[in-house]
Amino acid sequence: MTSAPCPPNASSPTTSGATYRDAGVDIEAGDALVEVIKPAARATDRPGTMGGLGGFGALFDLKAAGFSDPILVSCTDGVGTKLMIAIESGLHETVGIDLVAMCVNDLVVQGATPLFFLDYFATGKLSVEDAAKVVRGIARGCADSGCALVGGETAEMPGMYAPGHYDLAGFSVGAAERTALLPGDIRPGDTLIALPSAGVHSNGFSLVRNIVARSGLGWDAPCPFADGQTLGEALMTPTTLYVHPVLDLHHAGLLVGAAHITGGGLPGNLPRVLPKGVRAVVDGTAWPIPPVFPWLASTGDVTTEEMLRVFNCGVGMVLVVRDSDAAMARLDARGQQAFVIGTIVASESPDSPATLSFDELPELRD
Repeated sequence: MTSAPCPPNASSPTTSGATYRDAGVDIEAGDALVEVIKPAARATDRPGTMGGLGGFGALFDLKAAGFSDPILVSCTDGVGTKLMIAIESGLHETVGIDLVAMCVNDLVVQGATPLFFLDYFATGKLSVEDAAKVVRGIARGCADSGCALVGGETAEMPGMYAPGHYDLAGFSVGAAERTALLPGDIRPGDTLIALPSAGVHSNGFSLVRNIVARSGLGWDAPCPFADGQTLGEALMTPTTLYVHPVLDLHHAGLLVGAAHITGGGLPGNLPRVLPKGVRAVVDGTAWPIPPVFPWLASTGDVTTEEMLRVFNCGVGMVLVVRDSDAAMARLDARGQQAFVIGTIVASESPDSPATLSFDELPELRD
């Protein structure tokens, strides 16, 4: 069988023919981004990492990472409409840290050590400069979490996004020894310890943006609740990474449960790790409230109940421990601020779903 002849000029398109670049996709820009971010990705290598960026898939050696009977734990997340502030303010440097934190903080509450991370960056027209800032933030978050940035995807899709806009998603995989998964045997008498948040973190930004619009302030306006920063800079404070303090307590045998406080706040997240038949009783006056929350509540006329349902309100992670003295001493020794905020009590029925109640509500209004 003979092959069909090639059409004229098949191997050398004429200048009048359509090109991918003309359609809005710049392959060279994507290649340039990979080269720019390779050093940042290499800096996140950890035991178990195999190969580097550029392959069709990433390899990871669990045995080389030190596990003998591992269970894999996987998470995916984004940063929501906080991206709109990054886009509108031009502050792209830290949103990648948010992306990592939203994933790895979910891994550690199940007792897993973060191993590797992949990102998905989608835009209408790729700006290598802005994308590199985002990915360097991702690499920084990975390095601070002991997690390798092993790959990702950059998608340039003309017509899908407004000019200058982009979207992010993150994917993280961790591992825990089979006998060390969390939550453990949480029971009445256990103590609740809060690790403070750095601010709003990465949830509730549709409401944040609505309140800022009501205020009439621009992202470059002096921040009314943080001296020396613009409003945009203050609101772009990245999500705290809790990997090391949580795993330190866990590996010391002091942790029986943990909850990452994201969308839904304390009432929506803490009961997720509790067994039936118990109730978390929280003292809302037991931790300091970051000034962003009273400003949001007062400026937007938001009720305390709504604030607690939407935002972390100053608590980014809750730890459930049996020996609170030992846990607090260990946290203090590593310089980690922490507050005892409540306890676990028995519900009226052993079959009742886990709930949360407040002894006293936090003061969230100026």
